[in-house]
Amino acid sequence: MSATSSDKRALSGNAAPDAPTGDQAGKGRLFIISAPSGAGKSTLCKAALTRIPELRYSISYTTRAPRSGEQDRVAYHFISRAEFIRGIDAGRWAEWAKVHGHYYGTSAEFITKEMASGHDILLDIDVQGALQIQKRFAESITIFIMPPSSQVLERRLRSRGSDSREEINRRIKNAAAEMASRDLYRHVLINDRLEIAIEELVALIASYRRSSDHPRR
Repeated sequence: MSATSSDKRALSGNAAPDAPTGDQAGKGRLFIISAPSGAGKSTLCKAALTRIPELRYSISYTTRAPRSGEQDRVAYHFISRAEFIRGIDAGRWAEWAKVHGHYYGTSAEFITKEMASGHDILLDIDVQGALQIQKRFAESITIFIMPPSSQVLERRLRSRGSDSREEINRRIKNAAAEMASRDLYRHVLINDRLEIAIEELVALIASYRRSSDHPRR
């Protein structure tokens, strides 16, 4: 079995998501995706954005250096530590966290404007950031991506070849704590077979979009 749902909802569509109520009606939805490094989160998010092109993707800001092949304003907005800290003081971030020695944050202005315009947003953030942002956007749909096992996760991290040995060991150590937080998420998907996990993630997002009564843009 490649997927489970932390709130016991079936992914087949037999159990429809709650319809939007109150302030949510007429607004976009915020889908929050989290996972430990190496669980395949980035690949799954890219596939969802390709298959559901109406989704808006919230590009996070970070102080870490770009990896090989990463482009500014595509993978992340790469900014200096000083600029990020000024953003904290100015209330620029909807959430922010320091992870693996680097700062990461999400633009509050982007989310507020896009949701007010009726656009659904896909947000790829770590566990710390997800917990913060749920306080501000309580009706977010939270999804946690799990690897098949800790051994598979470690193998994926070591085979990437993009991080130092110290960085990999730090990510492996933090992965256990991140995975222990999966029950805080509404849905949990296990990325055992990539194509199946993609289908399940796309189906899950689509089920919420079908249940919404606001017009799509």
